[in-house]
Order: sequence, then structure tokens, then C-alpha cells
Amino acid sequence: MRSMEPTPGRTRPENEWKTIRSLLPYLWPVGEFGLRVRVVIAMIFLVAAKGTNVAVPIFYKEAVDSLTLEKGVEIALAVPIALLIGYGIARVMAQAFGELRDAVFTKVAQRAIRLAGLQTFRHLHRLSLRFHLERKTGGISRAVERGTKGIEFLLRFMLFNIMPTLLEIVLICGVLWYLYGPSYALLTFCTLLVYILWTTLITEWRLKFRRTMNEMDGEATTKAIDSLLNFETVKYFGNEDHEANRFDHALKTYEKAAVQSGTSLALLNIGQGVIIACGVSGAMIMAGYGVVDGSMTIGDFVLVNSYLIQIFMPLNFLGFVYREIKRSLIDMEAMFELLDQNPDIADDKDAKPLERGPGAVSFKDVSFSYDPRREILKNISFHAPAGTKLAIVGPSGAGKSTISRLLYRFYEATGGSITIDGQDTRDITQKSLRAAIGIVPQDTVLFNDTVYYNIAYGDPSASPAEVEEAAKVAKIHDFIMSLPDGYQSKVGERGLKLSGGEKQRVAIARTILKNPCILVFDEATSALDSRTEQDILTSFKDVSQDRTTLTIAHRLSTVIDADEILVLQAGEVAERGTHTELLALNGVYADMWARQQEAKEAAEKLSDLGEPMIPSET
Repeated sequence: MRSMEPTPGRTRPENEWKTIRSLLPYLWPVGEFGLRVRVVIAMIFLVAAKGTNVAVPIFYKEAVDSLTLEKGVEIALAVPIALLIGYGIARVMAQAFGELRDAVFTKVAQRAIRLAGLQTFRHLHRLSLRFHLERKTGGISRAVERGTKGIEFLLRFMLFNIMPTLLEIVLICGVLWYLYGPSYALLTFCTLLVYILWTTLITEWRLKFRRTMNEMDGEATTKAIDSLLNFETVKYFGNEDHEANRFDHALKTYEKAAVQSGTSLALLNIGQGVIIACGVSGAMIMAGYGVVDGSMTIGDFVLVNSYLIQIFMPLNFLGFVYREIKRSLIDMEAMFELLDQNPDIADDKDAKPLERGPGAVSFKDVSFSYDPRREILKNISFHAPAGTKLAIVGPSGAGKSTISRLLYRFYEATGGSITIDGQDTRDITQKSLRAAIGIVPQDTVLFNDTVYYNIAYGDPSASPAEVEEAAKVAKIHDFIMSLPDGYQSKVGERGLKLSGGEKQRVAIARTILKNPCILVFDEATSALDSRTEQDILTSFKDVSQDRTTLTIAHRLSTVIDADEILVLQAGEVAERGTHTELLALNGVYADMWARQQEAKEAAEKLSDLGEPMIPSET
């Protein structure tokens, strides 16, 4: 998995513009005419709000001049009242336009957040198994969470704070230039330029602290989730302190970066305050001299002050917004980096759905390696006719489970071909391929939901009656009904509230509900005791009828009824045949069978003597 940090080959501005460009399609969504209309209306309200806001101080200036000029009492009382009413109306209208802008744009912003999050989630599921085996779940979770929040912040403040403020600055500078000449506009512009430069330079320097905080936040979350998912293992070895120390190491680094970020913020704020104070004081001194020499009125003095305050007050907030936008871009960058990840396995542009047939499976000269330096499978060939049972056995590391992963096309074979009913798996869509295969894995992982949900996962559209029928075939219906909440009983994180045999039966039930033409049992009984194993094997036989079955096993007693048994050794087919034929060869299979039988007899003798029976996995 690539780093969540920006790609070293690109500069930061390029990363930021790339992130912003990635966001633009969500603001102007294709085929969403209503949302586009909302964007246009929101922009109109934005311009109206700022235009009205610029007019507010002019009403105030005229009212002040009316009160200070030597005129009749009636005019002095009548005119300011009208102007002050206009002043109040203008302020209300400026606020109303701003609120209407927010109300109109809210749906656009929330739709963008939802679509970006959904696209990232879908993309993560499209990525290959190799990526997910190397991923850090907690870190990815935090990247997506921070990224979606960053989108909301960026849309809200870049569109409705920075852009409006810049528009207001341009309008006010234009008004000052028109009314009082270029000196006021130039002073205002120079002050803003120095302010922006200071804010940009200091914020860029501070970003390294934010990046460190993000990295350590993701690392701490990853370690916490990993530790809690392995709660029992932590307890088995009494390593609570060790886990706490690992978690605290990330927190300490985060703490250090957070302190540096906080203290550098004080420097930034003080500098911004000095720049604003100098700009306002300079402009007011110029206006004061103008009043003294008669070129300006008291109203003009107030107007200049009002405009400068109107510009500079938001700038205090603008500094915060700029910092937060930069932070949001960093957060979004990590999420969009995920979208840049390309799946190792992708459907060909001409791929077609699998034409469902009886389910004959063939491997022809299949080779594969996870790492080019170590080949796992070497020219594996076999054919499992429809409705037959093929068993694959061999020692650990021989490549047995790799065969099921290649069949599912989690990985691409580096050589040879794999076909189902004569159709090459590389020429058909992955979705249709996987719909035709059902698997009961060695480690059955259930969702932290109800028993019903986990069984119905095989076919989410199935009716309750169909779910119950699948449970009956898997011989777990009676157990479920004995639970206090029946099918609505929660199974816990990864199904930890159920025993190994119960989880396997749930896995069988959801596979039955899926109704595939090919079944794969991948070491499905290796972790079970002998009695539970026999019960599960009985369920397997019932489920396997009229289906092509691939059984990957270590315990040879589970595959003696197979139509053909492949014996893998060091990635190659060492022997093949039925159970009887392989025993007659007196080779690898016969040796494995003899050792397992000896272990079984030894365990039975210990049981007869009253000693606890220890299952052997020779």
C-alpha cells in the first residue's frame, strides 16, 4: 500500500491542485440538473450578499454627515432616520442573502460528501486482495473519515468565506479608489498582501506538524483497533502493558507535534494582529489629515474606518480558514490517494458474464507466485467434472489455499489457464465468476450483526422462509431457535459469541442460500474437534449433492470419499487418484495417512486412560 503522504515526485502545490480538481466534478455533477441550478443560485446569492454588504457603510456615512453638517433641524432629524432605516435594511438583506446562499448550497455540499465517501468505499472493495492483506484498517478508516470531513469544510469555507471575502476586498478597494483616490486602495492592498504572505509562509512552515499529527493519529488508531480485534491474544500472553506502550508511543509523537503546532499558532496570530493594526492605523491617520484639511468629512472618516474594519475583521478568521483549508487538503489528499490505487485484478473491457452451467472446473498448467523470487504453484493441472468431488491435500505451505484464491480470481495466475465450463476466468466478469462459487473457509468471520443477517448475506434478497430453510439444511436452525432472541441474536465482533462449529454452520447456511454451482471447502474443519467435525462433514455431504466440490484439507479422513485426490508437495502435484489408489502407491499420501492414523490411535488411548485427548495435526 502506498503511503498516505503526498507522492514524493510531485510538489505540494501540484498535490493541492490535483486534490481540488478531484473535487470539482462533485460540485458540478453530471446529469444532476437540479444540483447545478442550486450552485448557480447560490453564486447569485453570494454576489448579492457581498454587494449589499459593501453598500452598508455608505448609508452609515451619509447618516453621519447629515448629523454633522449645518442644516435645519427638520432635515437633520428626518434624513438620518431614513438613512439609518436603509442602513438597517441593507444589513438585514446582506445577512438574508448569505443565509439563503447557505440554504440553497447545503444539498450540493452534502451530496458531494456522500458521493465522495461512497466512491472511496466502493473503490476499496474493488481493490485486490493483495492491497487488503497489506493495509492498515485503522489508518484507512481515519483517512476516509478525515477526508469526507475535509470535503465539507473545503466546500463550505472556500466557496463561502474565501471567495466572498476576496470579492468584498475587490469591491471595497474599488470604492475607496473611486471616492478617495489610489492611496487608500494602495494602502489597503499592500496591507492585505503582507497579511497573506505572512499567513501563507507561516502556515506552510506549520504544515509539517499537522502532517505528523495526521500520521500519528492514523498509526494510533490502527494499533488500537488491531489490539482490540486481538483482545483474546493480548490476554493469553498478558501483554496489556506492551500494547499500551505501543499505543502511547504514537500518542507521544502526536502530543509533541500538537504542542509545536499550538505554539507556532501563537506566532502566526501575533504577526497577523500587528499587520492589521498597522494597516488600520495608517489609513485612519490619512483620513484624519483629510478631515483636518477639509478634503474629507467626518462621514468619510467613518466610512474608511468601517470599510477597513469590514475587510480586516474577516481576515482574522480568514487566517484560520486558510490554515484549516490547508489541513483539509492534506486530509483529502490521503483519501484521494486511495482512489489513485489501481486494482491488481481488473475486468477486461470485453469481459462477459459467466454463462452458468453445471460447474466443471479445470486448471491447465497453472503457475503462480506471490513474490517472483518464490514460486508457489508449478504447472498445476486437474479437471473436476460437474457434480464431482475433488480433494486437494498436502502439508502446510504446499499451495492448497492458493488454488481457491486463484479460482476466485483474487490473484491472477502467472502462467496457464483456469476455466469454468470451458470459459476462461480471465474473459469473464469477476462479479459473475464469484456468484457461481460458494466457499466455507477455515476461519469463518461473521459480521457484528444478527444470525439472520449473517445467513441472509448469502442472498440479501432472500425471504425469511428461505433463510430458515438454509439454516435447516445446515442443521443449525434448532440451535438458533434455542437462543433467547432466535434469528435476531447478535453474534458479536467477528462472530466471537458463537463456537467454531456454530460459525461453520452459519457459513454453510449462507453458502446454501447463495446457491452456487461450485463449492469450495477450504480447511473448513481443521479447527474443530472430532465430533463437531463429523457433524459438519455430514452437512457438507448434504450440501454438495449435484454440485462440483473442491475440498482443501489437511485431515485426510475428511476426503476419503472424494472422486479424485490431488497431493500437493512444494507447489507441484506429487500424486493423484482415489483414496484406495493413493494408499496402494505407498508414497506421500500413504505416509501422511499412516502418521495421522497413529496420532489418532495415540489420542484414543490417552482418552481411554482418562487423560485429556489432544487432537493432533500431524
